[in-house]
Amino acid sequence: MRKLVFSTILVLSCIFVGSSSVFADESIKTLPGDITLAQAQKVLAAALKKAEAIKVPMNIAIVDAGGNLKAFYRQEDAFIGSIDISIKKAVTARYFNMSTRALGEASQVGKPLYGIEVSNNGLVIFAGGVPLVDANNVIVGAIGVSGGSVDEDETVAMAGAAAIK
Repeated sequence: MRKLVFSTILVLSCIFVGSSSVFADESIKTLPGDITLAQAQKVLAAALKKAEAIKVPMNIAIVDAGGNLKAFYRQEDAFIGSIDISIKKAVTARYFNMSTRALGEASQVGKPLYGIEVSNNGLVIFAGGVPLVDANNVIVGAIGVSGGSVDEDETVAMAGAAAIK
């Protein structure tokens, strides 16, 4: 029995070691429909430019198509409490493929999504999160911004989102 277990471990180890070159292959690319790091950096740069123009320190989060954090930037003096909010705005926008402002409107009392904000480990339903749609009209991620008023947050997010088209 011990010999069988050892042999199995040895075979699996060889398979893993032999396949490790597959994982390191630089020709492997991001799946179609997922934001690349270069795109995320372009979105981030555009959002930062807008935040600097309006002189409001912001936290800016960009998530990929799966809602996973891809890029993040906290400007000097941006609220620490807004770090989590910016990430959750981006995740919320991606999970529902709509702006957090639109989701907020749809989740008011008497509306079809009332109470949705308590699902998915907490969602943010006020402005500042928008989906990122590429030149092929594919949602590849989302951006979430927090640090100013909801209108300022949304303005910065929209500036970032415009950079990916």
